[in-house]
Amino acid sequence: MSTIPAVTGHYTSGELLARLKAALIDDGVDPDHPALEQLAPYDQFHGRGLAATEELAGMLSISAGDHILDVGSGIGGPARYFADKFGCRVAGIDLTAEFCDVARHLTRLAGLDGQVIYEEGNALEMPFADGAFDGAYSMNVSMNIEDKGALYREIHRVLKPGAWLALSELAQGPGDEVEYPTPWALTAQSSFLATPDETRKRLEAAGFTVERFDDATEATLASSAQARAIVEAGGKLPHRAVGLIHGDMAPEMMKRMGRGVADGQLVPIEVVCRKAG
Repeated sequence: MSTIPAVTGHYTSGELLARLKAALIDDGVDPDHPALEQLAPYDQFHGRGLAATEELAGMLSISAGDHILDVGSGIGGPARYFADKFGCRVAGIDLTAEFCDVARHLTRLAGLDGQVIYEEGNALEMPFADGAFDGAYSMNVSMNIEDKGALYREIHRVLKPGAWLALSELAQGPGDEVEYPTPWALTAQSSFLATPDETRKRLEAAGFTVERFDDATEATLASSAQARAIVEAGGKLPHRAVGLIHGDMAPEMMKRMGRGVADGQLVPIEVVCRKAG
């Protein structure tokens, strides 16, 4: 039975753009003219937010002539970041229609709609030609995809020879079972975690050579501690995307995810691999 309805239902409840506009106004930001850095607390919907996007970008060599793919593009924060920083073109794909609609709106406001497009679709059956992209990245997406081998093979298909793939994901750790709800799933029925070793083996089986495979647990715990300190001092959470998407459930989701990382149930990983040239 398809898990797609459960996955898309987890991420959309309607009125996302209205909630974002209200949050920006509360921040003192004009919602019709937000700067990219003013959107960053809300549009970087993955662990460690903008810092993780910047870190991933620093691992890669990207030029203005490149065309890159964002698998699971959400409301488009990373895609806009890459397009703005490198001058490249980015194509995003996401299952959730509302995410794509909001991503397009924000990208128009940023004046980047000539560089960035978003497709609503399944990452296992992407509407892109063979060898279309110079690189691809995916951030906190594969946890919702059961057949990771098929995912990696499909990404491999749409990459040019010699192209890179960068992943920032949560893997299954050696600790006890993960507690739900989490930011990516209400229950284990729509959560599909793989161990770091399984991830490496599936990437290699799909035809990739792994060049870098890092455990980001320390950085994740440090980011959580920093966020707690900011809130305790009276400030706002620096990463507010989970709250924007999930509303009142967000604090419990974040608590369970943080506990999972601290207790070893979850292992944040960052991977860079390459298709043979």
